[in-house]
Amino acid sequence: MISVEHLTKCYGDFMAVEDLSFEIDEGHVYGFLGPNGAGKSTTMNIMTGCLSATAGHVRIDGHDIFEEPDKAKKLIGYLPEQPPLYMAETPVEYLRFVGEAKGLRGAELKAQIEDVIRQTKIEDVRNRRIQALSKGYRQRVGIAQALLGNPKVIVLDEPTVGLDPIQIIEIRALIKELGQNHTVIFSSHILSEVQTICDQILIIAKGKLVAFGEPQQLEKRLLAPNEIMITTDAGKEEVKILLSGVGHVTAAEIKETDGGLVTACLKTDHDDIYAVSRAVFEAFAANKLALLEMSLKKANLEDVFLELTESGGPDEKISEEEKKTK
Repeated sequence: MISVEHLTKCYGDFMAVEDLSFEIDEGHVYGFLGPNGAGKSTTMNIMTGCLSATAGHVRIDGHDIFEEPDKAKKLIGYLPEQPPLYMAETPVEYLRFVGEAKGLRGAELKAQIEDVIRQTKIEDVRNRRIQALSKGYRQRVGIAQALLGNPKVIVLDEPTVGLDPIQIIEIRALIKELGQNHTVIFSSHILSEVQTICDQILIIAKGKLVAFGEPQQLEKRLLAPNEIMITTDAGKEEVKILLSGVGHVTAAEIKETDGGLVTACLKTDHDDIYAVSRAVFEAFAANKLALLEMSLKKANLEDVFLELTESGGPDEKISEEEKKTK
């Protein structure tokens, strides 16, 4: 559906986007995740034809956004981070203007306006001035204009920024609904938001794509090993020898405390951290050594996000094939 090939954007000596390549298929909700300043908005502006690229190509259903802009843009509905609303107009007036700009006329225009008003649940405010609406309703009007023309792809740039908790929940629910009939791409720097809504996640940092896949896939393939923390009154060498015989313990950082106890941080590559912790417990029990404390740290997607965005470079575990959706 969308093919991005070696996309690069420079502002003088500053490289906002560097050699981005990925493919997006139909029928999914994609989250474009990254910290502020990562290059998300720049990439979206290029993908939607609002900004030129220094190098690379973007193709929407086979149409190059730079060489065939009219054909490509008809397939895209776009809501920028700052919705392009005319505050003195009502939602109906504004949607009529946008629809006509998109080439809709007569009965078709009227029918589509009614349809997007229903989809975005703005019936109650359809005849109120946009300047009098809450930010949540303004976002809904912005999404409604993106839906006019029935585009295959909906691109939303930070759609929940500045909303209160109730409005955020409502916009998230709307995005999930849109994903049933459109390919939806939306950017955010909020990990939990992307994880809740999306089928696929693209993580970008410092203008580079550092991960792309399903949330579960990213957790499984990219996370640092799970960790088990233990405290014991056994000797340091005893602990070292004992742990060397426990399967799936890939590393052990063993330290003596000032109080005469020994702590150890164990890393494991096993999917079931509880099975490994049970093996550790049984090893200590079999040697009649006391475990005074044991705690588990299960890695999660937040760890992936922090690790990859702080390093700012692609993870070598991500193959070229994994940059494409399955």
